[in-house]
Amino acid sequence: MIRFCALLLVSSTLCSGLWAQTAAPEFNFVSYQRSFPIVNDAIRRKEDTLMKQFEEKKLVWPAKYLYIRSFKYDSQLEVWVKQERNEPYKLFKTYKVCALAGTLGPKRMAGDYQVPEGFYYINEFNPRSNYHLSLGLNYPNASDRMLSDSLQPGGDIYIHGSCVTTGCIPITDTQIEELYILATEAKNQGQDFIPVHIFPVSFKSARSADYLAKYIKDFPEYKKMSDHLRQVFYYFEKHHNLPVIMVNSKGDYVLGEEVKITDDAKPEVKQVKRREATPVAFDESELNNSVNKLPVFNGGAAAFQQFLDGLSKDLVAMLPADQKKTFITVEYIITKEGKTILPKVLKGATNEMNNLIIERFEALPLWSPAIRLEKPVPIRLKQTIYVEAD
Repeated sequence: MIRFCALLLVSSTLCSGLWAQTAAPEFNFVSYQRSFPIVNDAIRRKEDTLMKQFEEKKLVWPAKYLYIRSFKYDSQLEVWVKQERNEPYKLFKTYKVCALAGTLGPKRMAGDYQVPEGFYYINEFNPRSNYHLSLGLNYPNASDRMLSDSLQPGGDIYIHGSCVTTGCIPITDTQIEELYILATEAKNQGQDFIPVHIFPVSFKSARSADYLAKYIKDFPEYKKMSDHLRQVFYYFEKHHNLPVIMVNSKGDYVLGEEVKITDDAKPEVKQVKRREATPVAFDESELNNSVNKLPVFNGGAAAFQQFLDGLSKDLVAMLPADQKKTFITVEYIITKEGKTILPKVLKGATNEMNNLIIERFEALPLWSPAIRLEKPVPIRLKQTIYVEAD
């Protein structure tokens, strides 16, 4: 005992320094996962390949943020990545879901063999899975708890390997290794809630949308939920970022950006009032059906096409969430003085789009007016504007 105390006294300065330097190390999730042989082996074999794939797609390794979305009917699972919270996600890879249980529609009870539909996040990393590796989802979520069987809603929903399923999302062992590594890296960098959205179909696929429409004819009660899922799908298609998704008191999903919840929990969509053209005193009996020369836009046909292209580009952002393109027909009058008056949208536009079109047409510079028998005359024209999202 005396010898031990003497040694302790001699080493007191060194020991005090060691105490100051050996505070608990910061937890590293990648290192923890590597403590499991199956994960360590997967990282050893896959990490270089993943880094090269990221480099080929001009992505930064490792991804700080991960987003996963799956389409049941299309048997696809997409992996999206980004580095900063406010930047748009970029598609990294699409995996083939190699088995499917159940049909379209949500999971509502244990043993129904249904893959859930809705908005979830990864809440479990399982390196000891019976299906090679697996990532658990937080089913049942808040909506499921309200709408599913109150006693047996089911659970244990995973994205996993082995290509077999009784209600999960199976991919190949090679694919789950890649996804598991990506999710591990994202969690290690602070993404505690990795979103996983499960849709019935890819709504932009005509074949899939047709199948969904036929399914809804047989099960019309599913339409409301399908419409909510479609909203989120097209929000992401437009912004490549995720909306705020809430659950109201009825268990319905609601987009925070587009809908507010009233006291009785009914969604109330903001309405845009349709604007009419500025009233102008004009005798339409003066209009001519035939002229010797049509009006000429200031700068010519190329300048007018440039105006239409710019207007079309601005209208894309106003397309409804479930619409990718539209043809808009606009009618307007060019007076004998060359002024654009009384523009009117005949078809193809929402109220918001209508208002922008009227504003832009009324602000056009003077035209060279139409000519009939060597005199300037007023004429009514029609123009089609093609609007399509990229």
